[in-house]
Amino acid sequence: MENGEIPEDANKHCPGPRSESAGKSDACQGCPNQEVCATAPIGPDPGGVGKSTFSAQLSFALAAMEFQVGLLDIDICGPSIPKMLGLEGQDVHQSNLGCSPVYVESNLGVMSIGFMLPNSDEAVIWRGPRKNGLLKQFLKDVYWGELDFLVVDAPPGTSDEHISIVQLLEATGIDGAIIVTTPQQVSLIDVRKEVSFCKKVGVPVLGVVENMSGLCQPLMDFKFLKTTETGEHRDVTEWVREYLKDKAPELQNLIASSEVFDSSGGGAEKMCREMGVPFLGKVPLDPQLCKAAEEGRSCFIDQKCGASAPALKKIIDKLIETHGFSRMLVDDSA
Repeated sequence: MENGEIPEDANKHCPGPRSESAGKSDACQGCPNQEVCATAPIGPDPGGVGKSTFSAQLSFALAAMEFQVGLLDIDICGPSIPKMLGLEGQDVHQSNLGCSPVYVESNLGVMSIGFMLPNSDEAVIWRGPRKNGLLKQFLKDVYWGELDFLVVDAPPGTSDEHISIVQLLEATGIDGAIIVTTPQQVSLIDVRKEVSFCKKVGVPVLGVVENMSGLCQPLMDFKFLKTTETGEHRDVTEWVREYLKDKAPELQNLIASSEVFDSSGGGAEKMCREMGVPFLGKVPLDPQLCKAAEEGRSCFIDQKCGASAPALKKIIDKLIETHGFSRMLVDDSA
């Protein structure tokens, strides 16, 4: 939550969820948000761990398994799900049953504030109560139909949206949270707070995904540069490719891998062992997956995402096999 954003059901004289005294002052006694505010992370949030990409590809995969899937984007200030599902420019339609989700396929419906903005560059500058009102509308006034899975893509951090969605779904139950992180310690610090938050509010942690776990790309897809005597970079890609084809053809099918983030601290896997939560697996940073997200398509429909799609599929299969759940709350590390 941003400074000054007060939940609409907060006590009078609420100090604010991002205050140092959040959940601890006399004004917090008896407030329904007291425990959440007292345990929520305070401070800036780096975000950018790829949780929306994961949410989108998870939804594509579940729909491909012939499940009935709903994807709810509750990132009010930064909705990216419409683009990642190839739905930019689509509108929400009203019916006698309520608002209808925008459908990618007959079994994959999506709802986001992005469908309600006059243009994709429009800034959403809302305080807590207005955000909470929209989340209630998304859950109560949208006709989702019968769903096997409701995937909720949340914004970074522990904000109004997180607190509200937990409270609003408390009656129906949340099967668990999937926390997405990157390998470096600066991200894992926030993950630990997220895990603690989930435990405090009674949301099971289904597991942690380490995203961007090294750059993986076919060797022949790389661009090669040579540093000149003046310090400039000269493109020698075509020369290298021709050289490999002629002198070392057996190398052309190799996948090159490189660490992008510092994982010397053990990464998410070590953190999961220390905190007693499941580690779901690693997904490499794959330029083809980034391209699939930009184009709003599934990474599973062709062989282009050869580095990332198998890793994602393995994680999703593990979730299906391990949990007999019907709804998921997907969240990120920050």
